Amino acid sequence: MAFAHAEDGARHSLAHVAARAVATGDGFVLNGTKRAVANAHAADTLVISARTEGERGARDGIGLFLVDRGATGMSTHALRMLDGTRAADVALVDVHVSRDACVGAPGDALPLIEATIDFATALVCAEAAGAIGAANDATLEYLKTRKQFGVAIGTFQALQHRMVDLAIELEQVKSMASLACAAVDSKQDPENRGRVVSAAKVRIADACRRVSQESVQLHGGMGMSDELKISHTFRRLTALAQQFGDADHHLARLAALDRQDETT
Repeated sequence: MAFAHAEDGARHSLAHVAARAVATGDGFVLNGTKRAVANAHAADTLVISARTEGERGARDGIGLFLVDRGATGMSTHALRMLDGTRAADVALVDVHVSRDACVGAPGDALPLIEATIDFATALVCAEAAGAIGAANDATLEYLKTRKQFGVAIGTFQALQHRMVDLAIELEQVKSMASLACAAVDSKQDPENRGRVVSAAKVRIADACRRVSQESVQLHGGMGMSDELKISHTFRRLTALAQQFGDADHHLARLAALDRQDETT
């Protein structure tokens, strides 16, 4: 399965859904466009979010619908993302689905979507910790073997200091990633879970930017060549910093949660 939720203009807002699911006698008719759906080109089934209309007894809200990739009226346009991963844009034109295809009650899916994205964000934080560790290892090995003026550049004190800073970044990222994973794995209330996950993503997004850029700079110009693994790690860390919300988005989310606490 692949989760098709992001749309044009959403800017990471999970409540921004323009796709429509209009109730009919035997199910729903879906129309809309989803952007950059990870692995949609290879999925058998898409979980598609859409705003419900015309469903008697249900509020106007967001629903989730299971749609086979080969369904009539649905098309995909495959994409290669900046980090080499695969995704696809998904277009829905009068796609008919049965009532059994609706996940849960129509119009009540937003809390489930929020929990799912929090869980996915925690996993992204964990992946970032691994990628940062790999970048640090590759950079340290390069400093030990690359020679300048007849000696390994790792003997230069200025570069040693920069490498120590990257090691500190890794330890902080590992701690924040563990905290985020613990938050989504426990039965914490949604607000506290969101606060912990967003705090972790803010710290880790900043670390992704710093470590990826420092690693490439310490490798010199060859750090951006496709032949060197660090260039691919750089691209992946850049994507992870943006995935499911960048640092600015999660800072704004933290501020909103704090204001909500003050009013209650």
